Amino acid sequence: MTLGAQVQETGVEFRVWAPKRERVEVVFESGGSLPLTKDRLGYFSGTAPDAAAGMLYRYCVDGGDRFPDPCSRFQPEGPHGPSLIVDPSAYAWRTSAWRGMTLRGQVLYELHVGAFTPEGTLDAAADQLDELKHCGITLIELMPLAEFPGRFNWGYDGVSLFAPYRGYGDHEALKRFVDAAHERGLGVILDVVYNHFGPDGNYLPVYSDDYVTDRHPNDWGQAVNFDGPNAHGTRDFVLQNACYWIDEFRLDGLRLDAIHAIYDDGPRHILAELSERTRAAVPERSIVLIAECESQRIEALHPVERNGWGLDGIWSDDFHHTCRVALSGRREAYYTDYRGGAQELLSIIKRGFLYQGQRYAWQGVPRGTVVKDEPAQGFVFYLQNHDQIANHLRGDRVHAFASPARYRALVTLFLLAPETPLLFMGQEFAASAPFLFFADHVPELAEKVRDGRKTFLSEFPPYATVEAKNAMPDPGDVATFERSRLDLSERSRHAAQYRLHRDLLRLRREDGVLSRQDRRSIDGAVLGPQALVLRYFTDSDEDRLLVVNLGEDLPFIPAPEPLLAPVAGGSWMLHWSSEHPHYGGSGTVNPLSEQGWVVPSATATLFLAAKSEKSQP
Repeated sequence: MTLGAQVQETGVEFRVWAPKRERVEVVFESGGSLPLTKDRLGYFSGTAPDAAAGMLYRYCVDGGDRFPDPCSRFQPEGPHGPSLIVDPSAYAWRTSAWRGMTLRGQVLYELHVGAFTPEGTLDAAADQLDELKHCGITLIELMPLAEFPGRFNWGYDGVSLFAPYRGYGDHEALKRFVDAAHERGLGVILDVVYNHFGPDGNYLPVYSDDYVTDRHPNDWGQAVNFDGPNAHGTRDFVLQNACYWIDEFRLDGLRLDAIHAIYDDGPRHILAELSERTRAAVPERSIVLIAECESQRIEALHPVERNGWGLDGIWSDDFHHTCRVALSGRREAYYTDYRGGAQELLSIIKRGFLYQGQRYAWQGVPRGTVVKDEPAQGFVFYLQNHDQIANHLRGDRVHAFASPARYRALVTLFLLAPETPLLFMGQEFAASAPFLFFADHVPELAEKVRDGRKTFLSEFPPYATVEAKNAMPDPGDVATFERSRLDLSERSRHAAQYRLHRDLLRLRREDGVLSRQDRRSIDGAVLGPQALVLRYFTDSDEDRLLVVNLGEDLPFIPAPEPLLAPVAGGSWMLHWSSEHPHYGGSGTVNPLSEQGWVVPSATATLFLAAKSEKSQP
């Protein structure tokens, strides 16, 4: 990292990109200043021999006002206050032998630090790591931590992109969290936002007008300038930021927010360069790069040398959308293009995306790109995430409105599919707390945010009513934020759901067939409108069979479906059922008898291939 304040043996070196300014000087809160020298690319730099870690400073531009460093490592008084000089080498790491993570075999867990625990800090979150590991989580995805104004925020209004939010702990809190996770064998990735900048406390325009552009559309203000005039400074800013999180905090990767809104028509896409630069920054470790991409562009997963962007994973909204329709039966707003039937569920497990270039009625244009041989682990599946819960009036979680039995059956399909699963915090124990949209802003901006939420929610016909708009929780009300906090005691009070997730994740991890994550070795068939079978093939006749029925009782006699046939000279042995009483079910009923298949409503049943005694060699 060359931007910001760097502690050296000779003092502290400062560097900032400010091409629109003629003069920049560092002004220390304790007194004194340092004029910086401008180079031909618009960077100002200089070394203060008497400066040291722990001192506060601002930049004075053109002899006028003073502003925080856009690359500050910590803002103890918030984004409008002075910047703190931080020595990154001062932290003594306890897990120096950690070698990173790859995406294969991981179970992701998305959490918001402020709402995860009653304390809402990184240190408090670290106290829960043992419980997460016990459940079967392996890779934690932190929602954005970049400094923002106010007391609470989702994190997507970050403005000091190098400074972890002060409310979550001191400048070393994130390092302590990562260290604690690595001690337990858990990985940590961070959600970063490179498609827009927050509306309050963003001082980048003070230094340059070329951080943003009007050349591309953007739902959250101006687009970030990666391909226009003077884009070199913006690219340098973002690339250094990405490498900074990976290197200085020893994070195991990044989740890149809304890359469909990251535009780059230049010769080398910024995401491809980011992939190469972040991996090169830590050659001794493996990292994981995951993208959210509403347009479902498969080139995100292709290697850079094949004109791809070199990422490891991509979110599949299609999986969430069809599952939600399957559970709710409602096809409103952006769920219009989904039916939630067995064919969709089967197709997406085999193909990763449902929309791969077909016309998407909700948007009136084709959506998605063709999936070929991309590995199953590259597609991130989820039944819940921060967006998809809060994009509804009351922020209800899926299990709050779904039939418990159907939900258990769908969770089974979700967690035993070969793709990479992501759980949203509290999902594993059926948290009763909603997850609402919350953001603490100054009154004028808060009003605009409220109006924007009402407009967005009006895409759903029921939410467009006057009554619904009046009932919408105020994003700026602290009560909205407090309602979104987890009650961790529900792990014991909702023990059946917690056991369901823990046992399924153990099955996924320990069963050598289920853990392969190989789309090519899986085949499936539709047994009824809401019933399907998945068969996990092996070369050694150790197949697995998963039968899922989200609909009514299904008599399937006769059974002219070859995937239901046992292995040669063998039979199917019942191994696991979502209806076991331990999970809150009414009792396991084997859908297979001597007469044939009768699949009970709202069940998922796993079978193992068993060889008969006569067929043994």
